[in-house]
Amino acid sequence: MTPVQPTPPFPFNAGPVLLKIGGNDIDNPAFLCELAAYVAALDRPAVIVHGGGKEIGQLQTALGIAPQWVDGLRVTDEATLSVVEMVLCGSVNKRLVRQLIAAGVDAQGLSGTDRGLLRGVRLQHPGGDLGRVGTITAVRAEVLLDLLAAGVTPVIAPLALGEDGGAYNVNADHAAEAIAVAIGAAQIVFLTNVRAVLVDGIPQPALSAAQAQALIASGVISRGMIPKVQMALHAVAQGIPQAVITDLAGLQSGGGTLFHNGGSAATATVSAGLEAAAAR
Repeated sequence: MTPVQPTPPFPFNAGPVLLKIGGNDIDNPAFLCELAAYVAALDRPAVIVHGGGKEIGQLQTALGIAPQWVDGLRVTDEATLSVVEMVLCGSVNKRLVRQLIAAGVDAQGLSGTDRGLLRGVRLQHPGGDLGRVGTITAVRAEVLLDLLAAGVTPVIAPLALGEDGGAYNVNADHAAEAIAVAIGAAQIVFLTNVRAVLVDGIPQPALSAAQAQALIASGVISRGMIPKVQMALHAVAQGIPQAVITDLAGLQSGGGTLFHNGGSAATATVSAGLEAAAAR
């Protein structure tokens, strides 16, 4: 099955936004309430992809399953896969959907395995066998585009359907990027625990790919910020016009750091997007 490359049905300036929600605050009622209010006020279609690693680890421990990691990736044997599905497709996904609906958003929860939305294969890693960890090979973008056209906000748990009919645990950042590319998203937002990239203590509102790479090479961007920035740069390299790293407060205020490819269309939309966000 080859990846779908649809023509986005939305104009560039009002195209869909992909929100990737990390797992650190997803059990915080106040965070969910504020996030849902933000999504309800959006003037463009949105797709949400969420993680839930903290709660997966908690349930593993409660069930006597020792978490194992290889280079930051969770080793997913059959017992762990059951936990992943319970947490991501069950408690976390439905918690998000309930809060969104309460805020007036017509939200629908989906696993990446539903309708074969995400297809994947086993991820081969030089550090060892990761078990049922996968990488995405195809996205049924038409499923999401139909929902968006109907005014529905999809909320997606990052699992993929394998060729053997089983599920694969997929990194939520990678799932978000693959989905954003497939639906022709105008922007992908990685909601994290940091407000923005800092240079000499000053938050950077926007960086081109070349500027960000130079800051990494010079050591200005360092340690834990490097993988976050590389994640955003990879998204832009895959053809997504804009990628944003921010926290919830930055999302609400139009803050954060926006990465773009330096083209005139992207740069113009950066300015328009920041002005619109600041006016909210």
